[in-house]
Amino acid sequence: MQHALIVEDLPHVREWLGSVLKAAFPQVQVSLASRRDTALRCVAEHAFDLALIDLDLPDGSGVDVVGALHHHQPRALPVVVTIYDDDAHLFPALQAGAFGYLLKDQPTEVLVAQLLRLLDGEPQLSPPIARRVLAHFANGAQLRTTLPRPGDDAVHLTERETEVLQRVAKGYTLLEIAQQFGLSRHTVDHYIKQVYRKLNVSSRAEATLEAARRGLVHP
Repeated sequence: MQHALIVEDLPHVREWLGSVLKAAFPQVQVSLASRRDTALRCVAEHAFDLALIDLDLPDGSGVDVVGALHHHQPRALPVVVTIYDDDAHLFPALQAGAFGYLLKDQPTEVLVAQLLRLLDGEPQLSPPIARRVLAHFANGAQLRTTLPRPGDDAVHLTERETEVLQRVAKGYTLLEIAQQFGLSRHTVDHYIKQVYRKLNVSSRAEATLEAARRGLVHP
């Protein structure tokens, strides 16, 4: 690994990821981007062997960066490094071409070991993510058949959860929802997970369908 890109908007997290990269690959040259548009320019103008990409960026989704890198530099390895372990973030990233999906709450030494295994051509998934992928394919059919039916009163959402569901269905990002409510991204992420759990859905598309059934958005 000679050239790597870190796409992360929080300075202290960028610094930490830089230290992780240096621990794994001492000779690597690291470029930094804090926004989606900056990262896309980097991908268009420079060659990289590896990119560590956050998903929730101030001006859009890191999934776009994953897709651009996969398309323009097929030999590069785009690896998502994020706090989000839900299907709505995971599967779009994998579909865009992510070669790994790692959670930020892992110890530094674990992340270093996972990055080193990339050299052997092994895609890297944090253990909770690997379990979620397996569960998705094992239970996918069941999830599709157990979505709440229109008028099903057994599933009750709080007023705030209903508002969050409506905005998810309208396509707002987690950051945009947080700004609208004056809440932190972590708090909104908690609400989204609660909504998904209550409705027994695993993707934004399924959540949008349920929001339409509840009359929160137009189909």
